[in-house]
Amino acid sequence: MSYFQDDDKNNDLLKNDEIQKSPLQERLEQEEREMQEKRYKKKGGGGGKGGYFFTGLIGVIIGALLVWLMMPGLVNQMPGSTGSTGKNETTINQVATEVTTDVTKAVDKASGAVVGITNIQEVTSGGFWNAPSTSDKPAGSGSGVIYKVQGDKAFIVTNNHVIEGAKQLEVTMPDGSKEVAKLVGHDVWTDLAVISISSKDVKTVATFGNSDVLKQGETVIAIGNPLGLEFYGSVTTGVVSGKDRSVPVDINNDGTIDWQQEVLQTDAAINPGNSGGALVNIAGELVGINSMKIAESSVEGLGFSIPINSAIPIIEELEKNGEMKRPTMGISLMDLTDVPAFYQQQTLKMPKDLTTGVVVTDVVANSPASKAGVQQYDVIVEMDGKKIETAIDLRKHLYNDKKIGDKLTMKVYRQGKLVDLSLTLTNSDSL
Repeated sequence: MSYFQDDDKNNDLLKNDEIQKSPLQERLEQEEREMQEKRYKKKGGGGGKGGYFFTGLIGVIIGALLVWLMMPGLVNQMPGSTGSTGKNETTINQVATEVTTDVTKAVDKASGAVVGITNIQEVTSGGFWNAPSTSDKPAGSGSGVIYKVQGDKAFIVTNNHVIEGAKQLEVTMPDGSKEVAKLVGHDVWTDLAVISISSKDVKTVATFGNSDVLKQGETVIAIGNPLGLEFYGSVTTGVVSGKDRSVPVDINNDGTIDWQQEVLQTDAAINPGNSGGALVNIAGELVGINSMKIAESSVEGLGFSIPINSAIPIIEELEKNGEMKRPTMGISLMDLTDVPAFYQQQTLKMPKDLTTGVVVTDVVANSPASKAGVQQYDVIVEMDGKKIETAIDLRKHLYNDKKIGDKLTMKVYRQGKLVDLSLTLTNSDSL
């Protein structure tokens, strides 16, 4: 027989036990509750509702303190946060430092004297159906250097090819203003020209240096307008790569070299539009007029400038007379090396061991050469004791070493015989 017969009976017994507690049982239960309360108080527990509230309050305070300490780190991790902890914070520091070097000083001194020059030419337009019309349009641009102010005029040196063929010349000043310029003089052989403008707005004049004392490897600065006025006043630096260089020049564009131009070689970048601009030394002194650049894809850093010591006599002559008055002989020339060997032997009857010289192809009537007895097909091999091998040698001796009115002695081969001749040089205008 089970202790509980069924659930209903069991429930009745529990109810009877709860209802029919004896006084002894109640007293024992009361003592047990009092003992539990004493043990709880000894452990630090609060009593009643006040103890629970105080414990909860302490927990809230501690939790809030922890959240407050963690807040800076949480802020940086929140979307859109701009906060920073300090370690990862970056700032931009801008320092205004004005740098001055020898190059900047030289540029400051010389750049105000460099101007832009625009070549304006008359252009004819019109098609098959329309009558031709003419208009003035810019045909090119280059650079120039103001070198002198005299009264109400300022004089500018540039290259001959910059002003060649111009109907009108326009000068762009450093402040961007425009001035109409007048051609004073030009020389095709040295590629130099002088123009003038009003001096009222001129603030800087170039100082001539001495190109003869330049040293190879010395710093030089090119100032000009490469590729036109859009890059006005550009500055490039380099060194003197070589002195006493000669470059061939075709004066009349016939494919034949007519002249050897004496130049300075530099690796300072010189491009179209730089022509006529300044080459200055580290003291800001003008030591050359930039003239040309070998423009080949395989060549870099090879620019040329007319030495200022060679340019000054030309500039002075152009300013004074408008042209270079050079002595002339009154003959036309051809290098002997351009004559086929058959004609050298059969027509000129030259010695077989002589392969260089200058052939006289024509003699102007009443010229110094005509009066001295020079004949067609004479071969010039010596002038004033100097060996003459090419027409360039002849011109250099004539233009650089002789003056109008000077006497000139020559040795020529005429039909295989050596002949001595003497003549007095005259001005080409007299022919």
